[in-house]
Amino acid sequence: MTTMNNINPITKLDYPDPEVIRVGDTYYMVSTTMYFMPGCEILRSYDLVNWEHAAYVYDTLDGTDAQKLEGKENVYGCGMWAASLSYHEGVYYVCFVANDTHKTYIYQSKDIEGPWEKYTLEGFYHDNSILFDDDGKVYIVYGNTDIYLKELKFDEAMHLTDVGTEPEKLIISDKNEVYLGYEGSHFYKIGGKYYIFLIHMPKATGKRTEAVFVADKPEGPYYGKDVMDDDRGYRNSGVAQGGIVDSPSGKWYGILFQDSGAVGRIPCLMPVTWGKITTDEGKEVDFPVFGEGGKIPEEFEIEDLNPEYKYAPLVSSDDFKTDYNGADKSSSFGFKPCWQFNHEPDLSFVKRDLEKGTVTIKTDKICSNLVQAKNTLTQRTLFPGCEAGVTVDASDIKDGDYAGLCLLESEYGFIAVTKRDSSYYLVMGKRELETKDIWGERCDDETFEEVGCVPLGSPVVTLCAGACFDNRTVLRSKQPSLIPHADDTVSFFYTTDQEHLKKLGSDHKMEFKLDHFTGARFGLFVYSTKEIGGSASFSNFIY
Repeated sequence: MTTMNNINPITKLDYPDPEVIRVGDTYYMVSTTMYFMPGCEILRSYDLVNWEHAAYVYDTLDGTDAQKLEGKENVYGCGMWAASLSYHEGVYYVCFVANDTHKTYIYQSKDIEGPWEKYTLEGFYHDNSILFDDDGKVYIVYGNTDIYLKELKFDEAMHLTDVGTEPEKLIISDKNEVYLGYEGSHFYKIGGKYYIFLIHMPKATGKRTEAVFVADKPEGPYYGKDVMDDDRGYRNSGVAQGGIVDSPSGKWYGILFQDSGAVGRIPCLMPVTWGKITTDEGKEVDFPVFGEGGKIPEEFEIEDLNPEYKYAPLVSSDDFKTDYNGADKSSSFGFKPCWQFNHEPDLSFVKRDLEKGTVTIKTDKICSNLVQAKNTLTQRTLFPGCEAGVTVDASDIKDGDYAGLCLLESEYGFIAVTKRDSSYYLVMGKRELETKDIWGERCDDETFEEVGCVPLGSPVVTLCAGACFDNRTVLRSKQPSLIPHADDTVSFFYTTDQEHLKKLGSDHKMEFKLDHFTGARFGLFVYSTKEIGGSASFSNFIY
């Protein structure tokens, strides 16, 4: 065991709704990836602190027009989320819903890296968790405010099915005054007892809180209470939703996520111990104790199951000179696995020159704004601050095209080369929604606000962006110089001589909103506003 401090947050990246299991000496964590593809990413760890990419469960989901960003269709705020991850008798199971298709998907594989076999359940099981009981029965728990239990069974093909099973049973209902009722189910059998972990947001505190319920039987009755009410001193943002996992030595840990502003929702790690509680019926039962009395300690003991292991980074620079289709079967369409496309890509419009180290993206539709652009190549942003740069060759864009580097989310900002009356210009643009609440609004047609514009003598330029998500931590850690000193803010820069960086436009305030439901990402993009067929090439991405 090793005592570690300054552990949290553990990935410093947008990995919400975590589900963690251990298979032998390896931990696996699945997370929500929404509309980015490939999707349903699984991470791997040997100490629960350091994580690396292990697999994508699917390249594409159902190939709908909205998932492919056809016309003005999209699935922002939808896609896959809150997956259940299980391992039973040599088979991995992933189950999740997609709110655009209103389906419940199950993928199963004998290898965490796939291939994964896909099928669906008949019902819609929101924020579900599947438990393989030791008596051979299989249960799924799910719901919002009202939490339900349903038994599943195996069919002749050894697929899980809900066809022909008994009706669902209401087992828990949130009776509190809440902004958000119980959801985010995680279902376990431990020591002969059944435990359900849930989150909710009581009006009394105004922040997300973790609750646990326990019963002697799957169908209850359940007794429970709140067990985690901590924001780590950060924005009154409660750490909640996730599950627990044990180490080979019998230690227990919880991984729950925290809303962290524009960077997204980041998982946190905490020790879990077991105490005794007395139910209203006077019965004494074992009950999990999160952290130190419901608060996350700054340091605690961690068991490293593979001390010499070197983890691949979850974000990365890229010279675009390697085809990862041959090097890594869990790559992202041949790119490093840290890259994901915004929606399902059309790879016939994406060309790579491995010798030159370029990625060329061609347009095939007219767009009103950045969020409609197909084939935008993205990476997550890093808490508390990060910067990235890329060289853009916009020689082949057409009048009205925009090609550049963005911070992609609901209230996006970007720096891009454009062509006007056959001349090249560099512009900084942003989108600010009129509504200031977290729900956001669908603004798929409106254009951006142009904040800065300069003429370019050449269409080849290096573009840079610096993003700050926690000013206090950035200043303490002496982050790189392009990062602004205000929370949830991005600044854009450029250079034409590779020596002198110039700032363009003004700092842009980003916000996490539920119309997109994801953290800000660096994105490489090109889109057309007048005539399709233009293209831009990207090279030498530095993170």
